[in-house]
Amino acid sequence: MTAHLTLCSKSLRRKQILKATNYKIQVKLVEVDESFPLEMSKNKVAEFIAVKKNKYHQKIFNNETIITADTTVIIEDEILGKPDHFEEAKSMLERLSGQTHQVVTGVCISNSSQQISFSSTTEVSFKILSPEEIYFYIDTFKPFDKAGGYGIQEWIGMIGVTSIKGCYYNVVGLPIQELCQALKDEFFILPFNN
Repeated sequence: MTAHLTLCSKSLRRKQILKATNYKIQVKLVEVDESFPLEMSKNKVAEFIAVKKNKYHQKIFNNETIITADTTVIIEDEILGKPDHFEEAKSMLERLSGQTHQVVTGVCISNSSQQISFSSTTEVSFKILSPEEIYFYIDTFKPFDKAGGYGIQEWIGMIGVTSIKGCYYNVVGLPIQELCQALKDEFFILPFNN
């Protein structure tokens, strides 16, 4: 079945991952409130927000197959969002240094007749990062658009991540194998029939 996918995300990384799998995609985006109930289990937040984004976009682009996603970084039952400034990014990386944390990406796919959602969790371990490494990374890469204040595909991931358990692409922002499987099984969309 030939179909264009509509990715509703600001993330350049999500767009790159989807394009690399040979899907025909277009990017459309309307700002959506990303709040969630404070009592919600932290590992459920990413999927909740992905569904919330999808429902909003589906009202506007209702004849399209829409993909939305949200990624959270969780350490000690606390979500680390996107840092607003240098000091906040520094604080996040100091917290992740020498520790293992979880990265959860929630995904929601819908068209005019159905909607599915799921989440994927990857455990990421960092070595102990020196103050110089943290400063260099933030100053050079400016990770203010990344949950947890880092991009695993960037320098800090290359020199700092000691292990990952789960999907690498999930940490980048999109659990692509699970997404491709869902598009095939539930929406009958294959990347090589576009």
